[in-house]
Amino acid sequence: MSADGIRVLVVEDDPVAADAHALYAGRVPGFGVVGVAHSRAAAVRLLERTPVDLILLDLYLPDGHGLHLLRSLRAAGHSADVIAVTSARDLAIVREGVSLGVVQYVLKPFTFATLRDRLARYAEFRAAVGEASGQDEVDRALAALRTPQPAALPKGLSAPTLATVTRALREASGGLTAAEAGAAVGISRITARRYLEHLVTVGRAERSPQYGQVGRPELQYRWLPGTPGR
Repeated sequence: MSADGIRVLVVEDDPVAADAHALYAGRVPGFGVVGVAHSRAAAVRLLERTPVDLILLDLYLPDGHGLHLLRSLRAAGHSADVIAVTSARDLAIVREGVSLGVVQYVLKPFTFATLRDRLARYAEFRAAVGEASGQDEVDRALAALRTPQPAALPKGLSAPTLATVTRALREASGGLTAAEAGAAVGISRITARRYLEHLVTVGRAERSPQYGQVGRPELQYRWLPGTPGR
């Protein structure tokens, strides 16, 4: 693991998700993963011997809630910032997390682009040092942290159409072909396939050949509801 740049600790009980989060964070320039912990106790032990700037924290750990860990760390004088990486959507938990120093929430499932955006904005916020010249400069620093922009789509794709295709695919329990997706949302098969291929590329869908019909097999696309961190 690398210790270059902003030092990151990944705390996640699912080994597969933990590896994915560490891999993602390590791919973002300016960040280096210094450790991975699968429990609250392991995180405490690692923090006792390793300097950490940022914790990617799952809230549901096998030996206690992530916010309980964070509360104990604050009481012990640890000042590392925290990005909660979780499926928790309870706004009361969000408010409590903010009061304990959670600077961002990333809801599972998410893509590399989503985490990359949050980390880049955190780095921008962290780099804003010195005395602000006025309210506008303070607002700009906070805006970098609080208002992430959606990841740019490939040329020719639009966010509204992507949302429509995504919804159709998620609601199709048996999956969809490009022709079926196009018919469902009112676009051509070729256009639908571009959006479906984008979902495959970002890890939100999978494709496989559909056999059983005369002629060349057609690709069937299926939604992956839990990627990564299912």
